[in-house]
Amino acid sequence: MFTRSMATETSLPNITTSVADTPSTAELWRPATTVPLTIFGFPSYEPQRLESWSAKHLNLPLRRDLLHLAVVYEGDNTRQGTASTKTRWEVRGSGKKLYRQKGTGRARVGDKNSPLRRGGGKTFGPKPRDFGTRMTRKAYDLAWRTALSYRYRRGELVVCADGMELPPPPGTSEELLSMLGDEELRRGFQARWAREVLDHNEWGRQAGRSTFITAGRRQGLFTALETVPRYGAALDVDDVDIKDLLETGRVVVERAALKEMISRHQSDLVTSVFVANGALPRNPESGEILVE
Repeated sequence: MFTRSMATETSLPNITTSVADTPSTAELWRPATTVPLTIFGFPSYEPQRLESWSAKHLNLPLRRDLLHLAVVYEGDNTRQGTASTKTRWEVRGSGKKLYRQKGTGRARVGDKNSPLRRGGGKTFGPKPRDFGTRMTRKAYDLAWRTALSYRYRRGELVVCADGMELPPPPGTSEELLSMLGDEELRRGFQARWAREVLDHNEWGRQAGRSTFITAGRRQGLFTALETVPRYGAALDVDDVDIKDLLETGRVVVERAALKEMISRHQSDLVTSVFVANGALPRNPESGEILVE
């Protein structure tokens, strides 16, 4: 018979047997409800203040399937679908048989409008149609905020103060620019200044271009970026879609434009169920100033 000595005996581990001692799931994992967002100056790229934004606006998990559906949905609904061809019954020409069926030594043929002959109709040609597809509004709005969240987590979403405008180069003025009589010379002057600003802030061609989104048309910024299309593009907030948020290396957006985009695309955060004598759910709030 084998026996154990006192040297080989160890104390039993302290195992928790009480349910009250185990931590609850809520204590183990508490997701953050807000994320910090820095507001920069333009074009100096200097931080001005730190704000708190809702995680449901800028910190959603990546959904590649949802983004793909949204991009395809936008592309399908922008197709014109105006291509049209004529069938053998629509082209001009007589319906008489050109020559008899047999005895000529040639291949049998019908009338002049046959698709096999030059000038005849088109077989299975395109006709005007609607290429548009459907996508629920809540799924589309969720895809919008998913794209913004993807940019935010990668550090590619740059939010600037309102009034994002590209000033004239240092030491110059509008009078000097107006004195440049040659339009080509003036555009070259603006293009050089725009390239210097974008390269200095790492927003230019080496960083994969940038998309600038403003709450309204900024004449100086839009005109300068039109001279350097390989460095970036400027868009009004009404002209932006999800593809514009994903196709460039940086997204530089005004704070007001970002608020406008989020307010337009948060239908999935509002419930349509009404509870009598109950508190209505509040929309997530963003933009609280933490440090200024």
